[in-house]
Amino acid sequence: MRVLVGGGTGFIGTALVQLLKARGHEVTLISRKPGPDRITWDELARSGLPCCDAAVNLAGANILNPLRRWNEAFQKEVVSSRLETTQMLASTISKAPQPPKTWILVTGVAYYQPSLTAEYDEDSPGGDFDFFSNLVTKWEAAARLPGDYTRQVVVRSGVVLGRGGGAIGHMLLPFRLGLGGPIGSGRQFFPWIHISDLAGILAHALEARHVQGVLNGVAPAPTTTNAEFAQALGAALGRPAFIPLPTTVVQAIFGRERAIMMLEGQKVVPRRTLATGYQYSFPKLESALKAVVA
Repeated sequence: MRVLVGGGTGFIGTALVQLLKARGHEVTLISRKPGPDRITWDELARSGLPCCDAAVNLAGANILNPLRRWNEAFQKEVVSSRLETTQMLASTISKAPQPPKTWILVTGVAYYQPSLTAEYDEDSPGGDFDFFSNLVTKWEAAARLPGDYTRQVVVRSGVVLGRGGGAIGHMLLPFRLGLGGPIGSGRQFFPWIHISDLAGILAHALEARHVQGVLNGVAPAPTTTNAEFAQALGAALGRPAFIPLPTTVVQAIFGRERAIMMLEGQKVVPRRTLATGYQYSFPKLESALKAVVA
């Protein structure tokens, strides 16, 4: 299969590209910089979609980059890096003389409203109560194609755990020093997925023709709270994890609006993902964290 991947040089993209190549697929990246086996976004806008069997978009600025202040300029970058790339791919797909058979977009579980009691599956409502849920709604709308020639899949990802990047990259040092602990109250749900499983779900969605619509990209383990996650990460590292990160500190570092992503959470279940026949490599948190910190 010839697969076109937008944003394929990031943390998730690198894992996906490795897996697709290992499965014998041919991968072309869409990137800001030219290079071998890649085209630039400018080339895509100019020349249209190259011949491919499937397209995946993973592009988007890292929202939780602690080095970036949550100001108007960064908010615009977060929105445009998602919406513009998605709109461009959707537009070039719909105009292609031979459109790809499959089109996959990765968004986030921020679509669902944070709650300490509600449980969300792929059919649950959401998408219009804060900055991030509105962003996911617009992002998914930008990907929609007319007609049914191209099979369309949206994967709403939880927090991605993996070596060498993602959320865990910022957590490891304090936890290794014994300074880790729950964020805020620790009672908020923490929907997570191992990087191997997110790449696995995407490859499964590319290869299995019966898969379509929304899939929740979260682990099927009994839902985890932030405090339970902190305890499990401390245990995997053999370190205590009792020092909480107060709400006020999180808000000071990330800004009040962005801090919601860490201080509040959603109980999300991958009902449809499991129903499609995907089998998880890391369904439980303890084994996922052991693999990450090994």
